[in-house]
Amino acid sequence: MSTRAITKPASAPSLFDDFFKPWNEWFDDRRFFNRVNNVPSVNITENNNSYNVALAAPGLKKEDFKIDVDGNMLTISSEKEERKEEKDEKYTRKEYSYSSFSRSFTLPEDVKEESIEASYENGVLNLKLPRKENGKKTAASKRIAVK
Repeated sequence: MSTRAITKPASAPSLFDDFFKPWNEWFDDRRFFNRVNNVPSVNITENNNSYNVALAAPGLKKEDFKIDVDGNMLTISSEKEERKEEKDEKYTRKEYSYSSFSRSFTLPEDVKEESIEASYENGVLNLKLPRKENGKKTAASKRIAVK
């Protein structure tokens, strides 16, 4: 069995193609489908004692993360901004990059919010969300430090 690629038929370039080029680039379907997704992947596992969250975020430092618990909502976010400037006799080169993401999760009722731990190693942010022994629910806001 063979697979055949479906392609658009080639059309002859015209004077209007150059005139409308800036707008065509904005509305070209390929530009929207080829965009890189900036939201990191997450794996959540569960065992008898805790829930474990592993968030893939390579290239960041532990100081770049902000982890908040507000009621039963866990939010993991990061903002990173870099500026570089290189000067020479004949040119000046400036580079600027900015990236950010935010992921929010509703916590199960049996999570001990006050005992949540976070660590960052080899590009993976790991959170351990211990389970409560009894079913009591506490409502408090807390920021968790990354170790």
